Amino acid sequence: MKARKTIIFLILAAAVAGPGQASIKSEGDMAVKGQLAKFAPAKIEVDKGLLDSRQRALVGELVNASRYMDEIFLRQVYSKNPKIREKLASERSSAPDTYEYFEINFGPFDRLTHDKPFVEGVGKKPAGANLYPEDMTKAEFQRWIEKNPSDREAFESNFTAIRRKGKFLAAIPYSEEYREWLVPAAESLKKAAKLASNSSLKRYLSNRAEAFLSNDYFQSDVDWVRMKGHDIEVAIGPYEVYEDNLMGYKAAFESFVTRVDPKESARLAKVVDYLAELEANLPIPEEHKGRGRSLTSPIVVAQLIFSAGDTKSGVQTLAFNLPNDERVRKQEGSKKVMLKNVQRAKFEKILAPIAARVMSKDDARGVDFEAFFAHTLLHEVSHGVGPGEIKKGDSDTTVNKELSDLYSLIEECKADTLGVYNAIYLTGKGLYPKNFLDSVWPTYLAGLFRSMRFGISEAHGGANAMQFNYLMSKAAIAYDKKTGLFSIDRAKIGPAIRDLARDLLMIEATGDYAGAKKFVERWKKMGPEIKSAIAKLSDVPVDIRPVYAYK
Repeated sequence: MKARKTIIFLILAAAVAGPGQASIKSEGDMAVKGQLAKFAPAKIEVDKGLLDSRQRALVGELVNASRYMDEIFLRQVYSKNPKIREKLASERSSAPDTYEYFEINFGPFDRLTHDKPFVEGVGKKPAGANLYPEDMTKAEFQRWIEKNPSDREAFESNFTAIRRKGKFLAAIPYSEEYREWLVPAAESLKKAAKLASNSSLKRYLSNRAEAFLSNDYFQSDVDWVRMKGHDIEVAIGPYEVYEDNLMGYKAAFESFVTRVDPKESARLAKVVDYLAELEANLPIPEEHKGRGRSLTSPIVVAQLIFSAGDTKSGVQTLAFNLPNDERVRKQEGSKKVMLKNVQRAKFEKILAPIAARVMSKDDARGVDFEAFFAHTLLHEVSHGVGPGEIKKGDSDTTVNKELSDLYSLIEECKADTLGVYNAIYLTGKGLYPKNFLDSVWPTYLAGLFRSMRFGISEAHGGANAMQFNYLMSKAAIAYDKKTGLFSIDRAKIGPAIRDLARDLLMIEATGDYAGAKKFVERWKKMGPEIKSAIAKLSDVPVDIRPVYAYK
């Protein structure tokens, strides 16, 4: 999933002129310059030697296909985008930052400020973007379905655009609405399929090309989950529905072109081999072990080569979990792809600067990318251990059902905590270097601030605040009032992590909603120390602006 559009509350001047006459005032461009600075340019490329001549040719075709996803998504966001882009390009010499920011946002609406327009003359963004008539309301959509029940399937499809035809409404298949770009994209995919040496990749690319023309994506989604032994990992087409804020039905086009990372994939395979041991090592009574969720969703570690469309807009994706078609998930499950080089870029541009601002010099020096990536990986793995299906009294139930609205908070907190707890165990087993924990501790602390700086209202930020406050109460995180900096107490952090893991796991194992509520109320808060630290991070970039080797 694209859990990737981090929101920051900033204010830009509202546009007041009539629609369609985009022009730029100097003060507007100055405001945009400040927003643009929140995205740090970062070169995105794969490690040398990972692409041979055949793979480069294959990737070239995939990048060609991906560029068409850019063009489709630009039009899905806002009907006037092509004309606005043309005008901004003609004024680029006087307002280069506005053109650049338009490119980042795929339109004149600032994704960091709840889609406030930053181009003069542009009104409010339609709730349904350009996936429905601009003036359509949710009530009108629902009335049409009530009066025309035979239209329900087509109207609610992820892969149709709703358009007015005189006094009537029509659901236009994407294959027809975006044919101008899907036909050449399909040709590029067919050429890429001929260059693929892996049969499962060849099958996916061929069937995806057909899906662009038939508007039936089911089989190619199945093929994507089933891919094995492939060197190039690619996901291309309409997936996420975040752009549709009217009905939440319509999927936006995007693309990920990646190279599977053989070294990290081999290490991941070793981690998965330890799953039974990780379950057995949980700090809870034996009767609560062995009923975990299991890793039914495969994880692939890859390096991003090129992205396009929805995923490239605004805040960049660290990992994606697809497909979203529930029919495919029920039959085949889903697959998560972690983008290691994107995580490295975010580490260098964001996490390392955060550590330098809020942590003691000694601990800041210990912050390390490999520890950051290992914790991210182990976080995902840790979702698969611990209680899943449980008993409550004499009834079989699930943690999710029993914890209800508090489940996401507790589960994210558990996965983060077990990510560190399991790093301790796997380091002891020799999977990581002996001195690895010297980097894990400070890197973990820096990561807590990375999420908390955007607030604690959503699951990840709230879970990080709970961990931080719990560990502060155990004196595992020390605060120097004179310097305003934080550090890790090496003697206390390990036992404190174990205690935190135990408390969270027992809440889940017993399906204790009241206990979860008490835990959240006690630890999910922004204390003065956190607020003071976050105040120092106002000029640290929000995210990266990818600069691809493939232009």
